[in-house]
Amino acid sequence: MRTERDSMGEMAVPDEALFGASTQRAVLNFPISGRAMPPEFLHGLGLVKLACAQANEELGLLPRAKAELIRRAAREVAEGRLDAHFPVDVFQTGSGTSTNMNANEVIANRASQLAGEPIGSKRPAHPNDDVNLGQSSNDIIPTALHVSVALALARGLRPALEHLREALEAKAREFDAIIKIGRTHLMDATPLTLGQEVSGYAAQVAKGVERVDKAVAALRELAVGGTAVGTGINCDPRFGGVVARILSAETGLEFVEARNHFEAQAARDDAVEAAGQIAAIAASLTKIANDIRLLGSGPRAGLGELRLPATQPGSSIMPGKVNPVIPEVVNQVAYQVIGNDLTVTFAAEAGQLQLNAFEPVITFNILQSMRIMTRAMQVLTERCIRGITANAAHCRALVTHSIGIITALNPFIGYHNSTRIAKKALESGRGVAELVLEEGLLSPAELDDILTPENMTRRRRIDRKS
Repeated sequence: MRTERDSMGEMAVPDEALFGASTQRAVLNFPISGRAMPPEFLHGLGLVKLACAQANEELGLLPRAKAELIRRAAREVAEGRLDAHFPVDVFQTGSGTSTNMNANEVIANRASQLAGEPIGSKRPAHPNDDVNLGQSSNDIIPTALHVSVALALARGLRPALEHLREALEAKAREFDAIIKIGRTHLMDATPLTLGQEVSGYAAQVAKGVERVDKAVAALRELAVGGTAVGTGINCDPRFGGVVARILSAETGLEFVEARNHFEAQAARDDAVEAAGQIAAIAASLTKIANDIRLLGSGPRAGLGELRLPATQPGSSIMPGKVNPVIPEVVNQVAYQVIGNDLTVTFAAEAGQLQLNAFEPVITFNILQSMRIMTRAMQVLTERCIRGITANAAHCRALVTHSIGIITALNPFIGYHNSTRIAKKALESGRGVAELVLEEGLLSPAELDDILTPENMTRRRRIDRKS
């Protein structure tokens, strides 16, 4: 152990640790979950510290040599090379001060190493005076939240959605000619093609991509430059704008300094908006996964219209049983995401006066949602959607024997006659077409044209009988 000092005095710190006394106090104070802050957040925080050092150099507030050492150390944080030196629990001081100081100490001590100075010497960079120059936990933690979440959205969730959309669109084209019966209220309705049905899923996912873009846009304003309460005390008035410019260049995303720093630090409404968009995507995935489970149910005593890839044995007691495990795991992930959204909402509305003091739990839940959603969609795409096949003959047979096709006869024989025929078919077990012909309501040629399943899956001009 080595001895380090902070404003509260001396603290014993493990020799190999790059963090210092403030971080060690937090480790001892918050033995709550055993979970450190999400790595995506730590990497985003590294980028923010890098940008701050560069901005301070550009503004003439840090010498080039010192700023370069801080940037090099911060870059290692951003690249995930120093994750092991961030032990502070997620459940910590609500402003995230412990994690901000953790970053300041790690970067300062790594800068010491790079300069050939001993860890803990605070030479050539001091964690507060240099690494944290022009900053406060109160503006840096929400800035890192926005940066890390926006990056996870753009680089993780969005590509996963795009790949899922492409896979569903390919299946929609593959299944375009397969006629099946539609269902509303889980009851037989009118025919459609399996391709049309799957195209609806693809459109849901395409809207999910749009929702990701909206979430990224909601996070573009950064709190940096507001320091303690939003007034920007001890900060160059140009600082926030310069940092936002540097972060934009580093990430390829468009960031700007907050229009109102008091809002940017006191409220987490933007995080609530982003979490809500993610929850909406989760709801879409649940609908798609549930439909796949229903359409693949059976294989002989269910709907049986889809054949899902067999991924593992489905039962420890029933031989040959294969379950829809991939859609099931997607559902479980979606339920977790929706729960996380509620946590974010509660934590955001609980902010008071000039600060939201629940930043870490907001950060943890949003980033967990995106991490598990991204992985779940990758698994759904590769282990389920791409391998789905259709039971085309069974789909066609269900259409042929369905009473729902009577709807197509409404314009030609009237609602009353259609209802009567439907009831008679249901009671007798006979087919709709057979009964219509028996009563002479339509000729065989007319009936064949109207009840051709392909004609019932698209809009067409109707010439009604007088």
